[in-house]
Amino acid sequence: MPEPLVRAHADAGVLTLTLDVPPANCYSYDLMRELDAHVLAARMDASVHVIVLRGAGEKFFCAGADIRMLESVTPEFKYAFCLHANETLRRLEETPKLVIAALNGHAVGGGLEVAMACDLRLAKQGGGKIGLPEVTLGVLPGTGGTQRLLRLVGKAKALELMATGGTFSFEEALGMGLVHRVLQADRFDAEVTAYARQFCPPGKASLAVGLIKRAVQTGAELPLAEALALERELQQRLFTSEDAREGLAAYNAKRPPQFRGR
Repeated sequence: MPEPLVRAHADAGVLTLTLDVPPANCYSYDLMRELDAHVLAARMDASVHVIVLRGAGEKFFCAGADIRMLESVTPEFKYAFCLHANETLRRLEETPKLVIAALNGHAVGGGLEVAMACDLRLAKQGGGKIGLPEVTLGVLPGTGGTQRLLRLVGKAKALELMATGGTFSFEEALGMGLVHRVLQADRFDAEVTAYARQFCPPGKASLAVGLIKRAVQTGAELPLAEALALERELQQRLFTSEDAREGLAAYNAKRPPQFRGR
């Protein structure tokens, strides 16, 4: 039986998905199918509260699509491959559980596109480069890069970054708001785990976190009136949850809440 291209490990409410394709963790159709399956399974698993996505090894988070594969397949296959990759990243984006990209190494091209589909991005200090250099191959970022980058850094900056095709450090990405935090290299894994666990029960109402994500991700693309209607519906769903009852009871009793994520 072949080794998995995406390794999954669950611990204390955090599901870590590791892209494991040496040497650069490039993705193929097979890898995206595995990632897609893990995302769908995590949606249905009440014990998973946070998803962490990272690359195997120390040098690469992900270097994007497998260029050798793309050179050898038909244009029709390329289209279907890109369509499925986009669908997989949308599923990641729409899943009502927080998704954290742990950038343990270079995140370039499609690798950055994968990271941008995550909700939060944590990077290793001095750990690598980030950018969308597809223009140097005569193509554009085709797995959501043109759209997600402009939403994260603004239209003018996004256009410059993609048209020049340059790469830059994680520290520079932090200044642009593309990365949320740069963590110490020698404590990166431990700090990512600690950061992820803060969103898990019993200390945090993970159901509320997930629906905050849904309100932001969907609401950002809606007119204000419709976005506010979505917010009200999600709030009503939370009002009927065990966690909301516990949160109100704990507040009135002046004690720390003990959330269960439901």
